[in-house]
Amino acid sequence: MKELNEYRHFMKKEELHKSLNSLVGILSGIVSDGIITEAEQNEVENWYSLHEHLMDTHPFSEILPIIHEVFSDNILDIDEAENIIWLCNKFLNINQNNLYFDLITSKIQQLESILHGIMADGILSGEEISTLENWMDDNDYLSGTYPFDEVYSLILAAKEDGKISSDENNMLKAFFSTFIDTRESFNLNCNDIKELQKNYSIGGICATCPEINIDGKTFCFTGASKKATRNEIANIICEKGGSYNDNVTQKTDYLIVGADGNPCWAFSCYGRKVEKAVNLRKEGKHIIIVHEYDFWDEIN
Repeated sequence: MKELNEYRHFMKKEELHKSLNSLVGILSGIVSDGIITEAEQNEVENWYSLHEHLMDTHPFSEILPIIHEVFSDNILDIDEAENIIWLCNKFLNINQNNLYFDLITSKIQQLESILHGIMADGILSGEEISTLENWMDDNDYLSGTYPFDEVYSLILAAKEDGKISSDENNMLKAFFSTFIDTRESFNLNCNDIKELQKNYSIGGICATCPEINIDGKTFCFTGASKKATRNEIANIICEKGGSYNDNVTQKTDYLIVGADGNPCWAFSCYGRKVEKAVNLRKEGKHIIIVHEYDFWDEIN
């Protein structure tokens, strides 16, 4: 922990901004079910201890004393947490036009920290999942940005039959844990997360209701289609001004996942092409993974 704090003395402006977003996200996650548990409170206190050395750095010089005062009675309630979120967002909005950051970067940082917050006590409730879904609906302009599509699709898949099974809950926890730095967590253990992820491995996930533009874009296809052969699909794309490559590359804009025997909303690995597309998305490449049904909706 000491090494981590010493490193933070040299944090760049971008990292300070990310730390503020992480606080907003963690707090938003833990209040999402209307209850703050002791474990969740410990997670916020841990964030405070990791950033306490920034007491003389703006805007932490105004935020940290308030957090210190909140914990003077050893209790963090919903109203206090929401007040801190409100204050942080005030500073984030002031810096909105800063060249270092853009809205997409800021919101994705918050999303990843929201996942941290709702996982803070190791329990993922239905109410937390619903609150996360509402947040994503309100921020749907993030569609096409990793990991927004993956998270949103997993939630819809888990809720498709009206209930979330134990396996589906663990699947969500395994994926959400991908975005948690356990060095900055009080409760979450790296080994526990690795064990969970080993038992519940997630491959590619399709975007939900994606906007598909064909003209000037490069497409790839994986799996099998009930409606057309791969060559026929490639010809349709080319006729409409797009291009087709049978391999996923850094120039790929869309990867279409075939519907035949390969349901989009399944918790499974789709194979090599989707895995490559997801890895490129992690690197920041703007590849959108779409279900075949959405492709045909665009064509028709």
